[in-house]
Amino acid sequence: MTTTETPILDFVLRNYTNFNARATRDALLAYWQHIAAGGKMFWAIAGAMSSARLGITLAPAIRAGLIHGLSVTGANLEESLFRLVAHEHYQDFPNYRYLRKEDDARILNERMRRVTDTSIPEDEAFRAVEKIIVPMWMDASRQGQRRFWHEYFYELVQAVGPELQSGPPQECWLLAAAQANLPVVVPGYEDSTFGNIFASYVKTGECQPSIVKSGIEYMAWFYDVYHTLSAGAGVGFFQIGGGIAGDFPICVVPSIKYDLQQPVQPWAYFCQISDSTTSYGSYSGATPNEKITWDKLTTETPMFVIESDATIVAPLILSALLECQQHPVAAHALIAAHR
Repeated sequence: MTTTETPILDFVLRNYTNFNARATRDALLAYWQHIAAGGKMFWAIAGAMSSARLGITLAPAIRAGLIHGLSVTGANLEESLFRLVAHEHYQDFPNYRYLRKEDDARILNERMRRVTDTSIPEDEAFRAVEKIIVPMWMDASRQGQRRFWHEYFYELVQAVGPELQSGPPQECWLLAAAQANLPVVVPGYEDSTFGNIFASYVKTGECQPSIVKSGIEYMAWFYDVYHTLSAGAGVGFFQIGGGIAGDFPICVVPSIKYDLQQPVQPWAYFCQISDSTTSYGSYSGATPNEKITWDKLTTETPMFVIESDATIVAPLILSALLECQQHPVAAHALIAAHR
């Protein structure tokens, strides 16, 4: 059997047989089975995955119809845009583990903001975007317009022409999501660079806080989004990390059931990539079974936990899924041969 059409899928099926590797394989196969049956998939992304260039595989997956909605931190939202407008100005620090305090002080003075082993350039990223988005906020304040946080960024990223692009636009997941008009929730967006910048303009009276819809309004909107996504074969939940990016959207099921007292389909799939341990009530490290007690998942939900680095695992899964989407006949034959 030829595997030239699906080399990554073939590699996973041949080599990923035990431990976290097996969890990765099983999560991948269940994801594809769900999509092939007409299901949808919702992603929750914490951490600094945009700075780690997850967009290289996430953007094509969005365009291929493998992802149907997103919950992201404010940082991940804006950092996808930063990679588009300032990519060539980023600096990497492969030996970050050996940096001294004095080294980080030097990085600060060079107007770079380090994120583990890479750094965001303040002038080419933060300040360049600020020049575009602040007038949008001010105009909305004058006109009394109200929008969700991601809607401002959807408009902005689609207005960034080639002359302002520093990184490959095909690798910008925010641009792919905006072009597809994917439903996105950004819970706790205030905890981001542009959340802070927006707060400063509110403090000075130049912008009105009401121009950005609240997190409560995000959830009220997400009720209807979830009903739409979960129709038919249902919608799965694929989570990177933990925290509010994951906990906010997954709560929609029990909230519809108990708070709205309406019938609701449960999540049809669950996978989490995390290296967090279960301690001190950690949500990031909580096992999926705990979510059963909160009526977020059921005993029938396919559940997978991959205790690994998402920067390694997520691109691998997405690449294999893209192969499956592009060559479904070959993929199904190869999967059947490895059962």
